[in-house]
Amino acid sequence: MEIPIFPLNGAVLFPGTSLPLNIFEERYIEMVDYALSRERFIGMIQSDQKNNLYNIGCIGKIHSFSETADGRYLISLQGTNCFKVKKELKKKYKFRLIEAEALDFVEDKNSLNEKQKDSLLERYSQYIKIKKINLSLEDIQKIDVNQIIKFIAMISPFSDVEKQVLLETENLSDFYKKLQSILELEIVEDNNHNKTIN
Repeated sequence: MEIPIFPLNGAVLFPGTSLPLNIFEERYIEMVDYALSRERFIGMIQSDQKNNLYNIGCIGKIHSFSETADGRYLISLQGTNCFKVKKELKKKYKFRLIEAEALDFVEDKNSLNEKQKDSLLERYSQYIKIKKINLSLEDIQKIDVNQIIKFIAMISPFSDVEKQVLLETENLSDFYKKLQSILELEIVEDNNHNKTIN
């Protein structure tokens, strides 16, 4: 399948989640026009330190959009599934176009349980306190247990590499374990950093 891509580090879309975007650059306005005239798909993807695209991204379908008076697009993408970059296509447009292979990561039949959810939220509570993030855990607790891990991964200020690792994880239980490890490591590092300062 051919899809336009939006390389944007830090803004990672996961299947089953939605991502609001403010589109104002001319090439990306052209990209949205292109997507709207077809199946409405846009590939969200990150790049490494050498500016090379990662192999795996997430296909987003535009499920709502509006145009502003100053010519911008406000769009919301709904993550459908991950994709693998097969090749970048010859430049016909201002934006980049790739040939992609859709990946079907199999969701675990067993969902996360309440004990895992409580454990994750307890650790995340420590994380947002250390990072001084103004966020209400009450709002997060209302989210479906299987979506909560993706939501935390999307909104947290993890490194691009950490977010990419989570995106490339093929099942829910591994995603949960990796997310817990990232949070634990960040908490330990911050605690050690604070001890050094003090």
